[in-house]
Amino acid sequence: MPKYEFQVQAIAQFEPEQSSLPQGRYRFSYTITVTNQGYVAAQLIARHWLITDALDMQQEVHGLGVVGRQPLLQPGESFSYSSSCELRTPSGHMQGRYLCVTEDGECFDAAIARFVL
Repeated sequence: MPKYEFQVQAIAQFEPEQSSLPQGRYRFSYTITVTNQGYVAAQLIARHWLITDALDMQQEVHGLGVVGRQPLLQPGESFSYSSSCELRTPSGHMQGRYLCVTEDGECFDAAIARFVL
């Protein structure tokens, strides 16, 4: 088991009732689950997302925490949250990383693998 490791899982779905196809607005919701698979407690401090639509138009999102929180995860503990994004095309993908800090002061990135919208 690595000393510092967050596993990130994502599930996305199209939200037709929040979309406007004639206006080219496609809303997708997603649920992220972050699990501390290391053996040291660590806190999720910031996020960096790359959101790409089917025309390769990219949005970049940076910010502190997720949904207004900066969860501290003990080894084996998980944190889940839901959010959404809007695209101008009916499909796309997201990927990114979380900046994390361990209880012993080390920083590491937790990769968010590409997932389809």
